[in-house]
Amino acid sequence: MDRRTLRLLVPRPVRRFPADLAVVLALDAATCLVVFLPVLADTPLRIGLGLAFALLAPGYALTAALFPERGPADREDAGPANLDRKDAESTDSESPESATEDGRFLSGVRRLRAIGGWERLALSLGLSLAVVPLLGVVLNFTPVGVRLVPIVVSVGAFTAAATVVAAVRRWNLPPRDRFRVPYRDWYDTARTGLFAGETRTDRLLNVALAVSMILALGSVGYAVTSAERGEQYTEFYLLSSTGDGQLTAEEYPTEFVRGESKRLTVGVTNHEGERTNYTVVVELQRVAGNGSANATVVERRDLHRFRTVLGPNETWQHRHTVTPTMTGPNLRLQYLLYRGEPPADPRVANAYEETHLWVNVTESRSEAVGPVGT
Repeated sequence: MDRRTLRLLVPRPVRRFPADLAVVLALDAATCLVVFLPVLADTPLRIGLGLAFALLAPGYALTAALFPERGPADREDAGPANLDRKDAESTDSESPESATEDGRFLSGVRRLRAIGGWERLALSLGLSLAVVPLLGVVLNFTPVGVRLVPIVVSVGAFTAAATVVAAVRRWNLPPRDRFRVPYRDWYDTARTGLFAGETRTDRLLNVALAVSMILALGSVGYAVTSAERGEQYTEFYLLSSTGDGQLTAEEYPTEFVRGESKRLTVGVTNHEGERTNYTVVVELQRVAGNGSANATVVERRDLHRFRTVLGPNETWQHRHTVTPTMTGPNLRLQYLLYRGEPPADPRVANAYEETHLWVNVTESRSEAVGPVGT
């Protein structure tokens, strides 16, 4: 089976899809895989793809959708001497109406709307720097918030949608007017610049300069990917709810009746710089030591165990109910956080992080309760 036969087996829309837009979609998919797959999430590949994904892909897709035409400088047969002649011939040969004044005006508008390769690159960078923050602002006013997963999904969806629109707009143009990346011209220019020096020494210097630039870029990439991480930590906190359902770090419930439930919310934010497994252990403890944080635990009851997996800079908040199973004043509602599985005997000394709340638990509402320890 020859190459042409294999190509015909591919669906026609895929065969017709512009190569540069296919690269954008491939970058979109590869970035999502690198970000969400645990095996690739902590590799240097994530940094390189992430930068291209955020700084180039959305802007390039939007630019391609806005400007599907090829610029005069992008024509393979265009040159300083024959550019005007080629444009004139294309105007005369398109249709009888193109010879009229209105036809020439529309052709002129098309040329004004077309941009060249370098202009596309500059506009792609500028639009990317505008689109990504705007998507972040929109996410900030939604329930999902500005987090890694919503940002990647929203930028990826925008890029994919703009890429499809760009492909459709190109297909609707005559073949000779569609933008194509001049790969062959770039190759010829690079080859001429490297190997077309007047002397052997000039050619060697050109090659040495190109190699040194590649090494310099590689050194910068290595420095970025191998740099030491900043401070690594995990936020661990407890929140209560106000009357209108808003979360707050005050007005915690401290008076409980045995068997009755009250709501609390435990929160974890991952600043470890890597994907991390967390386990939260919730206990109600009777302590000896006048309510101090370092008091000896006399009795304990397990209430809950929660597990979650968070990527870098992700936040998890879990609303749950607390139902005391023992009574007494100054009981400690203890929350212990562990990375991975907790030990057989969880306590403050072996926890990664901890937070607690001092509560009073009575058998009935009529019982008098002393002040809660602090």
